[in-house]
Amino acid sequence: MPRFARPGALTALPGALVVLLAVGCGSPANQAAPDSSSTSASAAAAAPTSATPSSPPAPTSAPAPSRTPSPKPPAAPPAKPRPAALMSQGDSGEKVRELQHRLRQLDWYAGLISGRYLDSTVSGVKGFQEKRNLESSGAVDATTWSRLVAMTRTPTEPELHNRLVPGPALLEQGSTGDRVRNLQARLKQLAWYSGNITGSYGSVTAAGVRGFQVKRAIPVTGELDQRTLDRLYAMTRTPTSDELNNRTPKAAANRPSTAGLDSRCLTGRALCISKRTDSLAWVVDGRPLLRVDVRFGAYETPTRNGAFSVGWKSRTWVSTIYHTSMPYAMFFSGGQAVHYSSDFAARGYAGASHGCVNVRNLSAIQWLFGQVQVGDKVIVYR
Repeated sequence: MPRFARPGALTALPGALVVLLAVGCGSPANQAAPDSSSTSASAAAAAPTSATPSSPPAPTSAPAPSRTPSPKPPAAPPAKPRPAALMSQGDSGEKVRELQHRLRQLDWYAGLISGRYLDSTVSGVKGFQEKRNLESSGAVDATTWSRLVAMTRTPTEPELHNRLVPGPALLEQGSTGDRVRNLQARLKQLAWYSGNITGSYGSVTAAGVRGFQVKRAIPVTGELDQRTLDRLYAMTRTPTSDELNNRTPKAAANRPSTAGLDSRCLTGRALCISKRTDSLAWVVDGRPLLRVDVRFGAYETPTRNGAFSVGWKSRTWVSTIYHTSMPYAMFFSGGQAVHYSSDFAARGYAGASHGCVNVRNLSAIQWLFGQVQVGDKVIVYR
């Protein structure tokens, strides 16, 4: 036998070759490696041994699956910055005094000028802002201040510190003439004078002037000074010739017709209110007894349409929201009511209500208030 063909050497070689072939081709390239606990005993026995054990191969981990990043939501547009406040709650000082007096000129503030920006001032500013379609924050920004200044006069130093100084008397007790007639008629529009227009400035006229002055924080003298006259003119309309001379308009000229009335008004007792004609008719059993001009709420505070009924009445109501006078109020839908409006009498349709039905004819609504009963129908329609 040749030297190189020793017994045992040739028989050992095929087994080693078999082991090498099994390790090289056991798994397809695309198949996961088997778990280490499934390794066969024969493969372990065929592995070469040595005094120092060989280190196990490092485990290979499967590559992490790729992830497509989620698109980010579009960024929200930045919030519109609120205008900087010139004055706000908690402030105090002379500027706040001026603010309070200017608000009081427009009936948005009542009471003493304190110089402290508290809840009553916030409420007045909000009311002023809402009425003018401004942001109703209750704080005074440049736009609010500009509008307020444009609508009011600059207060005097005594006014800013609650020192009431009357001006020279334009009319007083003992005065007579057409100017006194005009004064009495205007006081009568605001329910500060009753009875006939006489043209003589007596104790009844002086009492009416004093009442008007007390209500408006004007020096109470019972005499007509320029401040009292300006305020009275701002709240009333020019009296008619009939009013100045105690004449009742002819019945034929004042008799309303049924033309344009909603059919729901023609039975029972109804306040029939038309937005199409800006009028209110008082109708009893299909017969109109009175027709007057009316004004409605603004776009943001509309007067509700529909069929309602009078829920309650108040001769001297003051709004708990806007703190404005609502004489001869007849409530029919929540806080909405038919009532007299001195603003409507003075400015006409240049303004609007907060949802109520404004009447500008004082003598008419005084009579109407006495006729209407709780439970009577109220029909508001277009």
